[in-house]
Formats: sequence, structure tokens, C-alpha cells
Amino acid sequence: MSTVDRSDAYCVVGAGAGGLAAAKNLKSFGFAVDVIERADDVGGNWNGGNPHSAAYDSIHLITSKPYIQYDDFPIPADYPTYLGRTHAHAYLRAYAAHFGVREHVELHRTVEWIDRRDGSPHWYVTLDGGEVRRYAGVVIAHGHNWAPRSPEYEGHFDGTVLHSSDYRDPTPLRGRRVLVVGGGTSGCDIAVESAQNAAATFLSIRRGCYYWPKYLFGRPTDVLYESVLKWRMPRPVVRAFGGLFLRLNSAGDPAAYGLPKPAHRLLEEHFVINSTLLYALGHGDVAARPDVAELRGDRVLFTDGREERVDVIVNATGYRMTEFPFIDRKHLNWTGRTPQLHLSAFHPAYDNLFVIGYFQTSTGNWPIMDYQAQIMARYLHLLRTDPRRAVWFRRAKAEPVTTARLSGGISYYDSERHWLQVDHFSYRALLRKLVRRFGVEPPAPPPAETAAALPQQPEHQEHAA
Repeated sequence: MSTVDRSDAYCVVGAGAGGLAAAKNLKSFGFAVDVIERADDVGGNWNGGNPHSAAYDSIHLITSKPYIQYDDFPIPADYPTYLGRTHAHAYLRAYAAHFGVREHVELHRTVEWIDRRDGSPHWYVTLDGGEVRRYAGVVIAHGHNWAPRSPEYEGHFDGTVLHSSDYRDPTPLRGRRVLVVGGGTSGCDIAVESAQNAAATFLSIRRGCYYWPKYLFGRPTDVLYESVLKWRMPRPVVRAFGGLFLRLNSAGDPAAYGLPKPAHRLLEEHFVINSTLLYALGHGDVAARPDVAELRGDRVLFTDGREERVDVIVNATGYRMTEFPFIDRKHLNWTGRTPQLHLSAFHPAYDNLFVIGYFQTSTGNWPIMDYQAQIMARYLHLLRTDPRRAVWFRRAKAEPVTTARLSGGISYYDSERHWLQVDHFSYRALLRKLVRRFGVEPPAPPPAETAAALPQQPEHQEHAA
């Protein structure tokens, strides 16, 4: 099969929040773009029709509207404070339509391999069916919550085992004895939903967490947290305020409900945002258990010696953060555990390979992806129009950025989910500063684009958790 010449265009892998922002920003500076999406619609994880989505029907964002929306595309006022899956998908679809990205998305297509050939600066992208295209550059925006990580235990289990990525609704849990493994936000959500449908629900948590309610003093938690961070107080003072807020606005000490006491300090681990878990534990609808010691057929032995009969195990144990199945690691400056990219997005040597959205924050990641994409598009624009004005960034991205600079001075717990963790406030401020430093803005879009409709309320809405 002959190679299709798209050497005047950029290939964006994935049409989720990061891929759409990348395409929109490239397009705003006049770059041709093809977005390759393997699902049936844009929206990535928030597309309910995407078989690779990890979003269950009752999921809601843990970031409120002001901090999840793109700066140039506000979420409508009649949307709920915390978007559910249907609202999030509707918003992303409207974003793609508003900025004219949708017509550049190729659905039901899969990127099989990305490589360079014969010393060429172009990237060769092999799609499903063997089609090969030559591109000026590639933007990887496939996300990192799609390769499930499941624990391995001694023994065997006779019942049903699911990963949270397989979970869509409580149908397989109804009337059964359910064990949810994992105390992150998804694990807590599923345990509470299970308690409303299952015969019995157990929640196994190996390591203690801090549980933040979605509202503090009647305001969304992240709104109040942002207000505190804007004062730029020392981290010990922020922790002190955070501890006070939790004592005043939560259901009490998680240890009183049988949950393990956190071994880390506040802010040193990804937030767990849930207003209902402690309530369910306090009412006996969910029973806390420690780590699993052994599987015994239709029973599970825990490390404290207790044993429970279990029909279904749901592993809410996260995702592997290092899955790039369509490109050789040598092209990602891969040393150690993860790719070493400037600001988690920019290759130190290649000027035409970018990774958008390859970071983990506790809140507000969609606009941060957009800032990454804004920097990318401005850099490429200057390389094309006035290379001398781009020299400073080329030099900057060739140098590593210290972990402390991206973490805001926080020492995160050393687990795989934190390998990509950045402090959203510090990282966002740094990206915004770089956007301004480029000193260039895209031309105004044509009237047809500015007149595009804002998202409307979706027809089917989930019950808010």
C-alpha cells in the first residue's frame, strides 16, 4: 500500500479533552490536522459509547465548573456544579463543533504504529487496515486511564471479577455480596452505589486517605481551595487550613469508621473527593476491610484475619501510566519509569512530537491540557513564521524541569498513580506564563465559528451523586 502524503498536516491521536484542545489550537494557527479516534464519537473517556471508556453511568467530575471548563468556552449556567458523564460528553461535543474540530475527526480509526523512516523528519503513522500516512508532526493525546491495573492475590476466586473500567451500572451487583478493592474516588463511588443495590458491600483499603467532601461551607471544595492557594501561603499553613476544614465539614475521623489512618501528610496524595462514603459506613451499608490476604473460592481472607463470603470483586485499583503501545519508547526520551518530557508535554529534541494530557492533577485538568496545546501551537507557529523568536523555547525544552518545580514543593507518595502527579496550581501558573511569553495570538476565527451554538442540556441526565 502506498503512503498517503499528509506532510503539511499534524496527526492528533485521540479525540478526548486533550486531543480536541490540541486540534483546536493547531487549527487556530492555520495548521492542517487529522484527529484519529477509535470510538464512535468525540469525548474520549466521557463518551458513553466508547468501549474503552472507564466512565460508569453515575460518575461525576470531582472538579467544579469554574475549574474544569476551557477558558474560551464556558460551561452553561444551567449545567450542574459537578458535571456527570452525559453533561461532560455534551460539553466536549459542543466544544468540538464550536471550534470547527469535529469535521477533522476520523472515527472508528485506530493508530497501529508511529515511526520515522530513513532519517526523514516526518512521522509515518500506520492506521488500521495498513494505511500509512506521512505527517509533519504527531500529537499524542490518548490519555492514561485506559490500561487497567489489577492486583494479584494468593489463591483463587470462584465468583465474578471486574475492574472499575468494566463497571457501567450496578446491574451485576444487585442482590450479591460485593467486595470493592481500592479507596480512590472511583472505589468510593462504586462502593456507595453497591450499598444501594447489593446484599452486602465491603470496601478493602490498603492505605489510608483523606476524604474531602464536595462542598465546604456551602461552596464547592475546589473553589474554596483555590481561594486559599491564591494567598500563596506556605504549605504547612495550607495543610493546617485543610485539616481544619476537614474537621469542621466532614463526618469525622475516617479511622472511626474502620478506615486506615493516612501515613502521609495532607496534599501528598491525589485527593479523594466523596461526600457519601463516610455516611454509608456510618449507617452500616458499607463495611470497611483492610487489604486482601488470600482468595479462598467463594470467600476472601483479609490481613486482619477476618473472612467474608463474596460473590463479586470490583478492582478499583487504577491504571498503568506507561502504556504507549503504538510508538517505540526510544522516540519518547524514555529513561527510568516514564518519558522524560519538558513540562510533561514537550520532547527535548523533536520539534514535531508532543504529548498532551500526560499528567495527573487533583483538579482542573481540561484547561491545563489547553494551556499545553496553546504553547505547542504558538511554538510551531513561530518555527514556521519567525524561527528566531522560538529559539528560547527550543533551548528551554532541551533542559529537564525539576520535579519540585512541577509539584509545587510537595513530596507525593511514591506510587504509580503519582508518577505523573503535578501540583495543579503551580503547573497551571507556569504554563500560563509561557503562553504569554510567546507574545503571539491566533487570528480571530471566522464569523461562522464564533456563532456556533453553546452546549445545551443533554436529553438524559444522571442522578447526581
